Amino acid sequence: MSEATQGKQPVITPVRVVIALCLFAPFVAMLWVDSYAKVEPTFVGVPFFYWYQMLWVVVSTALTMVAYKLWQRDQRARKGGASR
Repeated sequence: MSEATQGKQPVITPVRVVIALCLFAPFVAMLWVDSYAKVEPTFVGVPFFYWYQMLWVVVSTALTMVAYKLWQRDQRARKGGASR
């Protein structure tokens, strides 16, 4: 191997896999309509179909925030490791 490729970190890392899963989970949850296309159980009179989707708005926000923070940490680690 050449010196340039020998010192590089792999492109696919466990942190990047977690980031991808955090960003992919809301899509799977919302596109799998059969899992939430029902009325029961209701929450404060709101059918399951609606409150499940609203819950995913909050969950998606949290997962996106986690993915962003992990990405920032990964980028700082890659820059810090390259300058040493």
